[in-house]
Amino acid sequence: MDSEPSSEDNQPTSSPPPRIPLSWPPDGILSYVWIHDLMATFNWSSRNIPPSDFPSVMPVSVFDSLVLSASKILHREPNIVRIDGCNPGSSVVVVGDVHGQLHDVLFLLQDAGFPAENRFFVFNGDYVDRGAWGLETFLLLLAWKVFMPHRVYLLRGNHESKYCTSVYGFEKEVMAKYGDKGKHAYRKCLGCFEGLPLASIIAEKVYTAHGGLFRSVAVNPLPSRRLKGKKNRKIIPNREINALSLGSLEELSKARRSVLDPPWEGPNLIPGDVLWSDPSMCPGLSPNEERGIGLLWGPDCTETFLKKFHLKATPERHKNRGAYIVLEPPEFDTPVFHSFEAITPRPKVTPYYDYEDVIDSDEELDLASMAPDAPVGDPLQII
Repeated sequence: MDSEPSSEDNQPTSSPPPRIPLSWPPDGILSYVWIHDLMATFNWSSRNIPPSDFPSVMPVSVFDSLVLSASKILHREPNIVRIDGCNPGSSVVVVGDVHGQLHDVLFLLQDAGFPAENRFFVFNGDYVDRGAWGLETFLLLLAWKVFMPHRVYLLRGNHESKYCTSVYGFEKEVMAKYGDKGKHAYRKCLGCFEGLPLASIIAEKVYTAHGGLFRSVAVNPLPSRRLKGKKNRKIIPNREINALSLGSLEELSKARRSVLDPPWEGPNLIPGDVLWSDPSMCPGLSPNEERGIGLLWGPDCTETFLKKFHLKATPERHKNRGAYIVLEPPEFDTPVFHSFEAITPRPKVTPYYDYEDVIDSDEELDLASMAPDAPVGDPLQII
């Protein structure tokens, strides 16, 4: 379903329109002024024009330049980004799910203070889906990343995937806003999602990821066996996967994150664990049967993980909507929690997905729809 502003709650604002369309700087270097113009433009356009007019605000050429610039930076970053430049005058803002709520993100940036040399930001993913301004939200955060690549860090969430975005609205949003160029824009976003790092370590003390902990994927070879009956029969090595145990930071650093949908089976399970796992009050590691992907881990696993890697904290995962935390000197390991109400007034829109019929993505997955050969854009259903 396309999102269209309602006539009653979305009367054009009295403020004059910004300079549109947006243009890419001739030298390709973003500035503080350009970023703030972008924020003002997206805020204005969300209240004054229909989604189908979005190219009059950000032409496809500007979209391409921004996404390409950000993708180059993101794909060069490691799976675990380390924020090591913290000093006694610094602070680190950690942000949870934002899900296309542009107006909340604009408020959050003002409330926490914009990224600066002494203010780092770590966004833990889920930039898109559900909310009607996932495209604007994602592009805005990409712009900040391009402008301040060593102060703004964007991690991947479980919604930054082909599966989730085809169910929870982002694909339809992009198609509605870019029309005949929508498929092109959507695929560019998917490519950018693949470059998003999986986790961060802040000041050598705090581990953050969208989901959380992950399993070891080490494979132990057993003695090989030769089939009976044929002297020169092929030798078949026995391989046995270890019982569930906590993975290491080295394993996380080597995982292959450049997948449209993190696999739920096979050797590359760590990305799915990091994005989809949940904490549990029960000790130990176990398969996350409710979701069908990822793990459940107990308090003992958190304690073991922190001790093993000399860390002190790992903030709550999958959540913190309408909130953010600030880590401050000297140790950067005691979160200061900030919450706020959803920003109003905001434009009323029709969602881009059938929220009454679709199970929340924090519950379970239709794994068959995540198969590698499932075509982009096919209607998917969660069972």
